[in-house]
Amino acid sequence: MSKRDFYETLGVNRTASDDEIKKAYRNMARRHHPDLQTEEAQKKSSEEKFKEVNEAYETLSDQQKRKRYDMFGHAGTQQGGTADGFGFGGSGFGDAFNDIFEDFFGGQRGGTRAERGNDLQYNLDLTFEEAVYGKEAKLKIPRWEMCDDCKGTGAKSAASVKTCPSCKGAGQMRFQQGFFSITRPCGQCEGEGRIVTEPCPACQGRQRIYRERTIAVHIPAGIESGMRLRLSNEGEHGVNGGPQGDLYVAITVKPHQTFRRQGQDILCDVPIHIVTAILGGKIEVPTLKGNTVLKIPAGTQQDKTLRIKGLGIPSIKGQSTGDQLFVVKVQIPTKLTAHQKELLKEFGKESGMTVEEDGDGFFDKMKTFFE
Repeated sequence: MSKRDFYETLGVNRTASDDEIKKAYRNMARRHHPDLQTEEAQKKSSEEKFKEVNEAYETLSDQQKRKRYDMFGHAGTQQGGTADGFGFGGSGFGDAFNDIFEDFFGGQRGGTRAERGNDLQYNLDLTFEEAVYGKEAKLKIPRWEMCDDCKGTGAKSAASVKTCPSCKGAGQMRFQQGFFSITRPCGQCEGEGRIVTEPCPACQGRQRIYRERTIAVHIPAGIESGMRLRLSNEGEHGVNGGPQGDLYVAITVKPHQTFRRQGQDILCDVPIHIVTAILGGKIEVPTLKGNTVLKIPAGTQQDKTLRIKGLGIPSIKGQSTGDQLFVVKVQIPTKLTAHQKELLKEFGKESGMTVEEDGDGFFDKMKTFFE
């Protein structure tokens, strides 16, 4: 009986990448694994199919074997192959098989595993000034840290740590399950490979202690809301000798009563009298470094933006500094004396304006226009 094409067996085309072949193999192996079948007839059929899938993957996952197969077909796989088509020599096959093994049976490779500590986040509120100029902050961070008494072993002493008698320190137990010899974590030591007979009294065998630590953090000038600072190895301590996590400081800048930020510039609304807007002049304005004098050009219009260079926000890398911007808000007086009104009327006449106190208003004129 002729063998089926390996590409057809895995359901991929001949130009498939290594990742596509591996993915197809995983899917087919799950579907046809004999130990996942419920009926005896299905198991027998699946065994044959499973052999075909593994034989196909063993060849196509190895670059040299795949090249020979593409050139000579099944004849190119005879040399160096295995009798039953279950060769485990290729590294690609081993990796894929181990992945499937863990999916099916919850397998765990190796004994005690080092685990990295958790990352932590601290939410830090800053004033507007602190964000502009930076600061040195001291943060109180509660976290899991390695127990100083047992040095992270979880045991009262070295004599309290015994090799697991069940797995002999391997952390795994091997037994036969259906078609394969299966390895699972040892139930007695829970995959640790060791048993602690007397736990550390300080951490109760947890290897870590929960405590609060004060950490100094440099907040750079120019930082903005939404930014996060990363402090490597300032998170929680790992277990079984694993590395520490990181600490992230999330920044929120409180709004200022007077100033607001626009990129590296600081904006501020400044009210000026209508006379100053018309004739020009000098006014005192606030900045983060104290009050200063701002020159108002004659004829300044509403919402005109005036600038003082170099009084803005430094870039977070310190390469440049923004400006202080003042947005002009012209104040229109609402209460005028009789003399002031007469002066304005005279000004209006000299400007060519028609001043009508008791005449028809704009809407009255529009009404007359359409009659």
